[in-house]
Amino acid sequence: MRWMNIEGPSKLEGSLSVPGSKNSSLAILAAACLASEPVTLKNIPNIADFKVLRQIGEEIGCIMERDSRGDVYIDPTKIDNPIIEPEKSRKFRTAYYFIGALLAKFGKVSLGYPGGDDFVSRPIDQHIKAFEKMGATFTFYEDYYVVEAQKLKGATIYFDTITSGATINSMIAAVLAEGETILLNAARDPEVTDTALFLNKMGARIIGAGTDTIKIKGVKNLNGCSYTVIPDRLIAGAFLISSGITGGTITVNDIIPEHLTSCLTKLEEIGVGLEIKENNITSFLDGRLKASRVRTAMFPGFPTDLQQPLTVLLTQAQGKSILRETVYPNRFNHVYQLNKMGAAIEVSNGIAHIKGKSALHGALVHASDVRAGICLMLAGVVAEGTTTITGIEHIERGYDEAVAAFNSLGAKVSLHHSDEITNDLLMMQEFEKIMR
Repeated sequence: MRWMNIEGPSKLEGSLSVPGSKNSSLAILAAACLASEPVTLKNIPNIADFKVLRQIGEEIGCIMERDSRGDVYIDPTKIDNPIIEPEKSRKFRTAYYFIGALLAKFGKVSLGYPGGDDFVSRPIDQHIKAFEKMGATFTFYEDYYVVEAQKLKGATIYFDTITSGATINSMIAAVLAEGETILLNAARDPEVTDTALFLNKMGARIIGAGTDTIKIKGVKNLNGCSYTVIPDRLIAGAFLISSGITGGTITVNDIIPEHLTSCLTKLEEIGVGLEIKENNITSFLDGRLKASRVRTAMFPGFPTDLQQPLTVLLTQAQGKSILRETVYPNRFNHVYQLNKMGAAIEVSNGIAHIKGKSALHGALVHASDVRAGICLMLAGVVAEGTTTITGIEHIERGYDEAVAAFNSLGAKVSLHHSDEITNDLLMMQEFEKIMR
């Protein structure tokens, strides 16, 4: 069993650069399979999800190699198999991006149901709706489903709810579809725009990405290219939040401040000082932290993926904060863990009531997803004593260098592995099974 220990409290100080966007990278890596020539991608994070995706690539005949500089070389010209094993799909939530990438070449794709973060069901109904509008049919089996289409055709698609995954998946499918596709009520996330820019560099014809209406005119084929993925705004936001939690000063380099506008505005409101430059931001504690009301929303609203780190910050603010989760109302697995560490948080109907000025202490806790893991690491840094975190594979799914990054800023984080399991860790293993 593997776990992480954090000795606290520590003050995080210093500067760092964040890796490329996890959410952009996973979409763009799949979209590269559309090309008729090799593609080179820069700034792809070396996370666990990438390693699973590379295994999927090998399975379908797509070569993905990372060189000594970290660039990823993709050769999609030898793809010869549209079947993705269900077990691999379950490890990788966005395996559904391969539908659009492979349908154009084979007219049929088979894959398992989405896996990934274990905090809430993520339905794919909007993906299904979009593909069916373009002429695809779905057949569902116990462990997998099959998508078929002799030819994808352009269509006007209205999303019933704003969804980044379905917006990106529809774009990937539409670039080689016959005719024009119009996406209405589309997601506006930077990762959507990033994917569209990549596809356009390969020869696609997409306009409107970053707005709620996206138009795609189908083309015959896509060329190879070299492309650099945007930095991860969610990891950047978590480290900017950390300065308010620990009282240090943090500079995050090589980022795009415009991607963090809602987060930055909320941090200033709570009492975190900011110095914003063209491609870096410095955050610091600017007096006393104040309680706040926060409502998550799709971009450009406050990101659901920063809700968990912000919760730790609000446990240290003066007064009672209210945090409403509107994107995934059940995304509160981290609250039980924080309460074990001394926080006083109550959750009801998608709303967390957070009592401020909580003295956190070390405890045995479990990371149920990527962002909850970073949240617990931040709590462990400010807590008194030793915090032990299990489920660290979830953290590694989204941030391979998390331990090194935290330690470079002054944290005391160590990784452990043992075949001998203590009673406490055995109990936590049973808890993990229940959480799944």
